[in-house]
Amino acid sequence: MKAALNSLLAFVMTLGLQAFAEPEIFEIDPTHTFPGFEADHMGGLSKWRGKINSSSGKVIVDFEAKEGSIEVMMDMTSIDFGLDEMNEHAMSDDMFDVEKFPTAIYAGQLIFDGEDPASVQGNLTLHGISQPVDLDIKSFKCMFHPMKLAKVCGAEAEGSIQRDDFGIDYAKSFGFDMDVGLRIGIEAIKVD
Repeated sequence: MKAALNSLLAFVMTLGLQAFAEPEIFEIDPTHTFPGFEADHMGGLSKWRGKINSSSGKVIVDFEAKEGSIEVMMDMTSIDFGLDEMNEHAMSDDMFDVEKFPTAIYAGQLIFDGEDPASVQGNLTLHGISQPVDLDIKSFKCMFHPMKLAKVCGAEAEGSIQRDDFGIDYAKSFGFDMDVGLRIGIEAIKVD
């Protein structure tokens, strides 16, 4: 009888804990989140590297259910190659056409492997075109941030796209490789 009562009590406590386990919502910290990329120059002569200086969005994670989602909005008018002339050209209608397409959006589902997310299956909307883009999460960590006085999660993710799939085929006829490597570092702060 006592064993049955203990089992019932354990079951009720488990249900109670599950009822209180809710997804956690994190707001992307724009001062620590910079989607980066590297693209071919002249068919392998060198690489252009750049980043997006302004981004926002949110991450939702249910650590108990091992699921979650991410949405990152990138201000394409903040594209930065480290060279003003290249920035201006990238924003022109030759490439990203930021006047017509000022925002790029990445949205996807977190895929867990064990306790932490290991990848993201998602879609990138860039230059007015949406395509599937999956990212591998190379590192993931959550902690109490002593300066922000809140739980913060950070991740490093990598993937790649073919830029001509998004209608950005500038210099393809000159032999430029259309493959673009994505290197995305992100930090997000838990919101109540």
